Amino acid sequence: MFIVGILSWWYGAGLMARIASVQAKIASIMDYFSIDLLLRTIFSPFKQISAGSVSGPVGVKLRALLDRIFSRIIGAVVRSLLIVVGVIGIMLTVLFGVILVASWLVVPTLPFVGIILTLIGWTPSWM
Repeated sequence: MFIVGILSWWYGAGLMARIASVQAKIASIMDYFSIDLLLRTIFSPFKQISAGSVSGPVGVKLRALLDRIFSRIIGAVVRSLLIVVGVIGIMLTVLFGVILVASWLVVPTLPFVGIILTLIGWTPSWM
C-alpha cells in the first residue's frame, strides 16, 4: 500500500507539479526577454531621449535625421540580438524541461532495471 501511494503521487501530483514548474520557468524566461515587446518596438530609437522635430538650417535638420536613423538602426540590431538570445533561451529551457519530465517518468523504474540486470549477471565495463 505504501509503494502504491508513493507511485500514485509520483505519477499524479508529483508529475503535474514538475510540469507546472517547467511551464513557470518558460513563462519566466518569456517575461524576462519580452520578445513580443521587442518585436513591436524593433525600429524604435535606441536610448534617444528627444526624438522631436528640430528647427534650424538644413544642415542641422539633416544631422538630426541621420542621428535618428542611426539610433533606430542600433535599436534594431540590439533588439534583434536580444530576440535571438531569448528564443535560444526558451528553446533550451523547453529541451531541458522535456528531459526533466522524461527522467521524472523513468526514475521509479530504475531499481527494477537494476534488479533485472543483477539477476542476468551484467556488470559494468569499468569493473
